[in-house]
Amino acid sequence: MRKISANLFISLDGVVQDPADWHLPYFDDEMGAAVTAQMADTLLLGRKTYDSFAGAWPEREEAGGEDADFARTIGDARKIVVSRQPLEFTWRNSELLRGDLVKAVTALKSEPGGPIAMSGSVSVVRRLLAAGVLDELHLLVHPIAVRKGERLFDEGQEAIPLELVSSETFTTGVLHLVYRPAGAVGEGSYDDAGTHLPQDVR
Repeated sequence: MRKISANLFISLDGVVQDPADWHLPYFDDEMGAAVTAQMADTLLLGRKTYDSFAGAWPEREEAGGEDADFARTIGDARKIVVSRQPLEFTWRNSELLRGDLVKAVTALKSEPGGPIAMSGSVSVVRRLLAAGVLDELHLLVHPIAVRKGERLFDEGQEAIPLELVSSETFTTGVLHLVYRPAGAVGEGSYDDAGTHLPQDVR
């Protein structure tokens, strides 16, 4: 079974919208290494994220600048786009995900191949996480409260328990946190919590 991971830039107050407006001052070698480490030969992208990538990376590849190799890597990857509407693709190796999202992604994970990566695509991440299809959630938490914009987690009916897999602190103060779905959270009470408080505090 192929593993699918989502990589998101997120502010301290949970904002994930328009990260280019606030995260670039924190982008350094450590973050660059974390981002490139999550690259895979298959990318799953929401339409808005795909449009943003397709509007930038092919030109950067052609320009031959410092990020041309990374742009070429993205261009060579298989890019599967989630959209309710038919799309015409001009960027190589791009295709439309067909059918129900959860069923189609579950089938994709069953195909031969390596890991599947996601970048941005918040609405898709939410749906896959709620359905238990997403295997890992990589959050690059920036030490800034943006105070406006769409947040990663919206209102919902049920909680989504997560287990912390790893954590790393960059010199900029950015936290790289990796989570995976966890089992159901057990019950607890104030009395239970009280047993963990120091008993000799005066």
